[in-house]
Amino acid sequence: MSNATAVSICSNALLKLGGKSFSDFSEQRAQVTLAANLFPSVRDSVLRSHPWKCALRRVLLSPLTEAPAFDFQAQFELPADWLRTVQVGREGCTIPFRTEGTRILANVSALPLVYVFRNDVPGTYSSNLVGVMEQAMAAAMCYPVTTSTTLRDSMIAELDRMMKVAKAVDGQDDPPEEFAEGSFVESRFS
Repeated sequence: MSNATAVSICSNALLKLGGKSFSDFSEQRAQVTLAANLFPSVRDSVLRSHPWKCALRRVLLSPLTEAPAFDFQAQFELPADWLRTVQVGREGCTIPFRTEGTRILANVSALPLVYVFRNDVPGTYSSNLVGVMEQAMAAAMCYPVTTSTTLRDSMIAELDRMMKVAKAVDGQDDPPEEFAEGSFVESRFS
């Protein structure tokens, strides 16, 4: 975990662009206002891009009283902080479903859901994710701050590189995925 905040992430991003650091979003500077306005959507976009360990949540949803008009028996309201569905049903026992707007439709009476939530506490992010967030903010603010398309493209390329590393490291925190034995695996090695 880190001691990062939304302000420190945005301030460090601004420093990457040659700007001046800041310590509060209430500072009356155009670049600070830009950072404050962009941060929520950039944060959500980065969190939605991968099932980051620091942004996963498990819930058991109850059905709404009104059933869908057809095809499914029940509908469930997605949590208010939902950004991306990772798993519907219990591990190894998936449930057929359809997402429509802010609801999930399924043929069950209770819906196990693993999802990426809007984690707005950067202090819980890994150091790699903090670096990605800083780079994503720098890329998002680059053209408005510097008016340089070359620098913007360079910032985006660096973001892509950093994202690959951060996703790989985040994915290595779990034990390796094991495949069930079956005819395909058995035929491959026999």
